[in-house]
Amino acid sequence: MSKIETASATIKPPKTNIGIVGWSRAHLFNGWINSALTLFVLYGLYKVVPPFINWAFLHANWAPVSGTCSESSGACWSVVTANIRFILFGFYPHNLQWRPLLAIVILVLLLFFSQNRKRWNMKLLYIWTAGLFIMGVLLKGGLFGLESVETDNWGGLPLTLLLSVFGLAAAYPVGILLALGRQCRMPVIRSFCVVYIELIRGVPLISLLFMSSVVFPLFLPEGVVINKILRAQIAIILFTAAYIAEVVRGGLQGINKGHYEAAESLGLNYFQTMRLVILPQALKIVIPPSVSILISAFKDTSLVVIIALYDLLKTTQSTLTDPKWMGYSSEAYIFVACIYFVCCFAMSNYSRKLEKELDTDRR
Repeated sequence: MSKIETASATIKPPKTNIGIVGWSRAHLFNGWINSALTLFVLYGLYKVVPPFINWAFLHANWAPVSGTCSESSGACWSVVTANIRFILFGFYPHNLQWRPLLAIVILVLLLFFSQNRKRWNMKLLYIWTAGLFIMGVLLKGGLFGLESVETDNWGGLPLTLLLSVFGLAAAYPVGILLALGRQCRMPVIRSFCVVYIELIRGVPLISLLFMSSVVFPLFLPEGVVINKILRAQIAIILFTAAYIAEVVRGGLQGINKGHYEAAESLGLNYFQTMRLVILPQALKIVIPPSVSILISAFKDTSLVVIIALYDLLKTTQSTLTDPKWMGYSSEAYIFVACIYFVCCFAMSNYSRKLEKELDTDRR
């Protein structure tokens, strides 16, 4: 190697082009318009962030006593610390609240264990079946010496997770079937799927919840009662499935016709073609919009408050009706918003990870 090549190899890029300084010049100050917007945003953060930190942390009150909040100029997190058990578990018996807490822990562990695609096999199905059985026994009771608890007393975070996790898990395969039915060559099946999808997507979720709570029981035989939580769960599943169906249909239309012809040339029937060739590609394409709909559906589960189900939002609202906690709604709703954010961010983050793992075209 010559001296010139040696010298050029040891010369480092200018410090203004690498590191934080280089990134800032390339992304934040790469023009007068971008620079002005950056300075405007920084000024806004300067005006908002320090006062918020002072209010939320430095001058906040954390003691579970409402009377001390009037002496503080910061946030009154006492509304959360003093009512945390009611906010999280609602009217579930106080001395039995370890059971819904353990059920939540089991559900989180199951979700964490299932995020690895290498574990997606029959063994995982057995693990989920056992886990769901244990969760049901813990929440309902009546077996193994556990005291029975009526579903009317279920509420708070367990109810929110119950409606969202199982509602979204059941809505996805139903949506896939509806999407396939909408493209079916049989007029009866295709017409039914089209009418169902357009009808459900044409009404708000609130109307379906009202029908499941008020109208549907009128059509049941006398003496037959279906649990209110189950009715709300079915309404959420039917509503979400209609939106998933349209997203999946878009993915199916994005598959080149040659893939269908290649599957037919191999002698695959319709079900083998869809299961082995078409659906894996279509579902991979629609991961981002599917997750967007699932996140929206997760947040929409809070609408069950209108049919008197005490989910996480309803228990928080009930806490704020207490006269000694009036005026501290900001703190309570910030706490609830953080819980929703953690759940939605976990779903979004996992979808990006899954999309990257399945992006075999760019490997």
